[in-house]
Amino acid sequence: MDGGQPVPSPLVPFGNTLSESSMSLEQKTTFVFVILLFIFLGILIVRCFRILLDPYRSMPTSTWADGLEGLEKGQFDHALA
Repeated sequence: MDGGQPVPSPLVPFGNTLSESSMSLEQKTTFVFVILLFIFLGILIVRCFRILLDPYRSMPTSTWADGLEGLEKGQFDHALA
């Protein structure tokens, strides 16, 4: 072991030492895509917690019966005929 040669580590791939310091274009693209997915996931988590904390804020104020003309709420006689 005193010969001056480096001992290959099982964690470091043996071979091209130039590509170890920089990522390839495919790796950079994948890294950016994964980061964007994590940002999107964070936005969705924040939105879901906001809905859970205040569910009635996101609901519309009008009801389904507001658009009915000539019918009172709860009167369904002949409405479908």
